[in-house]
Amino acid sequence: MQTIHDVIIKLDEIVQQCANENKRAGYFAALYKRMTLAVAEGIKHGMFEDGARMEKLDVNFATRYIDAYDAYYAGRPCTASWKFVFDNCAGDKLIVLQHLLLGINTHINLDLAIASAVTAPGNAINALQNDFNRINQVIAALIDDVQECLCQVWFPMRMLAKIANGRQMSVLNFSIDKARETSWANAVLLSSISVDMQPGYIHQMDTAVKAVGSKIFSPGMMMNFILKAIHETEYDDISRTINLINTTVV
Repeated sequence: MQTIHDVIIKLDEIVQQCANENKRAGYFAALYKRMTLAVAEGIKHGMFEDGARMEKLDVNFATRYIDAYDAYYAGRPCTASWKFVFDNCAGDKLIVLQHLLLGINTHINLDLAIASAVTAPGNAINALQNDFNRINQVIAALIDDVQECLCQVWFPMRMLAKIANGRQMSVLNFSIDKARETSWANAVLLSSISVDMQPGYIHQMDTAVKAVGSKIFSPGMMMNFILKAIHETEYDDISRTINLINTTVV
């Protein structure tokens, strides 16, 4: 893939494949496609300081996800954190929002850090920080949009959110902010160490990201109770949910 347009085409293929095959991996794929479309619009309208650099970053960023997806479903090895995400797509224990967060956790905390260091190695990483923050703002805005759309479809989820006094949203926003901070710190470190040292550090990152994923999978007794109640109200139609995430704009 050479351009963001190539990325969008490939992501759409994954979304459609997942919808046709009822694969929950399509939840994150649909969100990610929307995010990439938003980044493309941002580049077009001068949202980023360096549009060409942002397109290069987006291609490097997306390639890591697409390679992991292709490897996993072809039975080839992928990173431990992506394997954890895709393994859980095979089960029906998680709500849609958890599937999205698992993907976001791995893609921001692991892939975005690595892609940023590849795009802007050495001292060049410092000039990337503002655009790095902007791409994370796009992700956060889309998560808010998707959760609102899911609340509209699954009314009990909205009621439970009110009962919890919005604590789900505060936890969600904190998670994204924390992921952005961690990802940037790792990107700066990766860009400054030797190529020989990078694989070992990336392995450590992968292990840590999988641990965060485990917390998303099981965030604690009280939240698990709320999530189970939400799960009972969700649609069983995976394809319909993928298409909802892929197309609904609030």
